[in-house]
Amino acid sequence: MLHRAVEEISTGSDSDYSRCWISWFLSSKGNEYFCEVDEDFILDRFNLTGLNNEIANYPEALELITDNLGAVVTDDDIQDDHRASLDVQARLLYGLIHARWIVTTRGLAKMLEKYKRMEFGRCPRVLCQQQPLLPVGLTDVPYEKSVKLYCGRCEDIYSPKSSRHGAIDGAYFGTTFPHLLFLVYPTLIPPKSGPPLDSAASSRGEGAEGSGKRRRGVREEIQEVVSGETDISTASVAIKAERYRPRIYGFQVNEIAKLQRWQEAMRDRQVTFLTSVFLLNIVQTSCKTGDLGSSQ
Repeated sequence: MLHRAVEEISTGSDSDYSRCWISWFLSSKGNEYFCEVDEDFILDRFNLTGLNNEIANYPEALELITDNLGAVVTDDDIQDDHRASLDVQARLLYGLIHARWIVTTRGLAKMLEKYKRMEFGRCPRVLCQQQPLLPVGLTDVPYEKSVKLYCGRCEDIYSPKSSRHGAIDGAYFGTTFPHLLFLVYPTLIPPKSGPPLDSAASSRGEGAEGSGKRRRGVREEIQEVVSGETDISTASVAIKAERYRPRIYGFQVNEIAKLQRWQEAMRDRQVTFLTSVFLLNIVQTSCKTGDLGSSQ
């Protein structure tokens, strides 16, 4: 399905190909997440190692994105279906090169500028307070998963709002990029609670008030559990909850891994507590029912 979506948005004309292919690609609607890959990076064959096994018509696709195929694609002998197929392969090749480029020093710097301009959107979670997002793939293999948006504050992922952006292959950004960006630029790591970094000083009073309300809300929820208003479904949902695990080149990030282990231990304790409270309520209800039956 993702493959078909990529083919559907692959449209071009002779006038489009007469310009620089990369400039045309980046200016096309739906490609706003991409940054421009330096030409010297593309021309260095070491950076393209292994891509020839993943791309059909690899030599022609490479010549197309480096603007060395202009005389060929305007030839009347080239059929329209072949031209469209070649364009799809060129998009795939550029996307996979892009995934390698954005984890280099220059690539990270370019994506950092887009992140600062919030070109990838903001986190829809209310408590994240409009935290800017970063694109991430759930796999490095093309045509498997579409791109998602990672929030460094809640450490969760979201689908893009735009259907055009939602059709982008996640492999064009890879699984490493956002986590490597925060590793290289640690001052950009957003706080896990309170206002964002740029408004922390001006919102301390409001943040303290909000944290007090949250603590009161937690106490009220615990009281509801003790009074028997919450059943075991809360515990079962907590057990089955799936979590996104940030990784860099396949390895889980150390600090986040430690935090997640602590969070999971706290979750297990809460699940145990909810289960015991639920069973206690069942026993108390049974005893009351039995006492009522014997008195009658």
